[in-house]
Amino acid sequence: MSSPTHFVLPDLLSLSTPFQDATNPHWRRVAAESRRWVTSYQVFTDRRRAFFFQGQSELLTSHCYPYADAEEYRTCCDFINLLFTIDEISDEQDHADALLTGNTFLHVLRDPSWTDGSKLAKMTAEVRSRFTRKAMPNTFRRVLESSQRYIDRVMQEVDLRGRGEILDLDGYLLLRRENSGVRLCFDFIPYCLGIDLPDDVVADATFLKAYYACVDMVCWANDLYSYNMELNQGHAASNFLTVLIQEKGMDIQRASDFVGEHYKRLMDDFLDASAHMPSFGPAVDRDVQRYLQACTHWPAGNLAWSFETPRYLGARRHEIKRTLIMPLKPLDREKLEED
Repeated sequence: MSSPTHFVLPDLLSLSTPFQDATNPHWRRVAAESRRWVTSYQVFTDRRRAFFFQGQSELLTSHCYPYADAEEYRTCCDFINLLFTIDEISDEQDHADALLTGNTFLHVLRDPSWTDGSKLAKMTAEVRSRFTRKAMPNTFRRVLESSQRYIDRVMQEVDLRGRGEILDLDGYLLLRRENSGVRLCFDFIPYCLGIDLPDDVVADATFLKAYYACVDMVCWANDLYSYNMELNQGHAASNFLTVLIQEKGMDIQRASDFVGEHYKRLMDDFLDASAHMPSFGPAVDRDVQRYLQACTHWPAGNLAWSFETPRYLGARRHEIKRTLIMPLKPLDREKLEED
């Protein structure tokens, strides 16, 4: 039997209509500033830098924090660029070198006076300095905790890749929530809003149902759209579609359909939990509602960004958005810049 040449994507954009997409009014100016900031450190070869910037992470950040003021938005741009930098670096490293990369990031976040003299240490120190000027105690603590989980899971992914091991669905879900950096990025929402959610809120079961529904929508959609790119790079073992194919015995089309069905369940979970949120007192309730509303920009923004840039879908992204037909063949990297 011949291998499939394409599969049909679920229409996640239609499923996401309860969420409103937007862009940050400061994004063009601030994006240019953040891009110059990354370039100034010269951490990539010319080829890797071109691929890095084709992803336009600043545009993703614009969609996901459209309500942020210019200063907070710049911090988010630089932080997400920092995460993409760590991801790009660790993708090319073995366990020992990836561990050094991750520990540099963590050491500087915890102690701004710590340095190993690396460019990554200097980049992290800059972002930390701006973030801590306005981040409140609970928010900063959660960023530190999420950063540790992020690096731990990035290291786990490096080990899994080295062994050629594919996790089961439950295990991969736990990995993906952390190594994607999505939970870490969600921790920047209170910073942008100028709030500091109490611990009893973030531990509440109904709140967590809404929170994880949003986080998971981003993760599942990201794996769907990045599958072909990762397949061509040899990194597809860490992808929901690959896990479904191996664990459930699905073909690629059934796995894609499953993603759409699950995405709909996640949307329903979020809407249900948001409508039944317990009260934590009038002032905190207002902050909770602001936070949950801000969370919705991540799934909506991730979908918009995935079709706006060539990072995952290449030069055919507009055609793929229109037809929902995802080709399974090498991407034409020479045409990635085409609109």
